[in-house]
Amino acid sequence: MIEITIKQFLDGQMSVPVFLEKQSNSPKRFILFEKTSGTKKNHIKSGTFAFQSYAESMYEAATLNEELKEAIENMIQLDEISNISLNSDYNFTDTETKQYRYQALFDITYY
Repeated sequence: MIEITIKQFLDGQMSVPVFLEKQSNSPKRFILFEKTSGTKKNHIKSGTFAFQSYAESMYEAATLNEELKEAIENMIQLDEISNISLNSDYNFTDTETKQYRYQALFDITYY
């Protein structure tokens, strides 16, 4: 399952915890990600993944987002990954909870 592959890779690369779902007692800084769509063509899978970088300030969230983007791009070294493309990234502060976050969307092709 590609989500597990991504999480395990990021666990070894990021300076903050990485989660697939929000924790009830989340730390101040963390990464949350999910697969938002996927497809399969000629036995090759691809998906769009949303990565959210949470931090205690806008600056820290933006800095964490940059660290995350570099780590994601380094995933190309994995045998399971054949292509990584940054779709977009932007400020995605949660106005309901008042938590600063950035979101980066990546299109990832994998086996």
